[in-house]
Amino acid sequence: MRNTADRIRHAISFEIIAIMIATPASALLFEQNMTDMGVITVGSATIAMVFNYAYNWVFDHAMLRFRGTVRKTIPIRIFHAILFELGLLFVLTPFIAFYLGVGLWTALVMDLALTVFYLVYAFSFNWIYDAVFPVPDAPKQET
Repeated sequence: MRNTADRIRHAISFEIIAIMIATPASALLFEQNMTDMGVITVGSATIAMVFNYAYNWVFDHAMLRFRGTVRKTIPIRIFHAILFELGLLFVLTPFIAFYLGVGLWTALVMDLALTVFYLVYAFSFNWIYDAVFPVPDAPKQET
């Protein structure tokens, strides 16, 4: 299992690299100014981290209430992930629309593009991270 320092290195490097890629890419893709897209990517990452904490707190409490456990089956994990992404779209789309002064539809399209980027990026980043910083073997317990 990873230790706290490794988890912090992972989280910080994940966000910094994502922002460094997403900012210029989204500025080009959406023909927006780089500074504005920097605010959108940094703001979205910050909002997503806060939303992630709150969402998981609420989801875990709901699981305890309705199932008596926080253990997730595969169908529950799929539901959890889809509901998270939908909730994040609901939260981020108005932020993007307000900040850029665009309509909700345009903001939703931008938000969906960032969501697709993050899905591919998270898969790739974590694969590379695990290759560069392998998870240490768990210590063997005596029986």
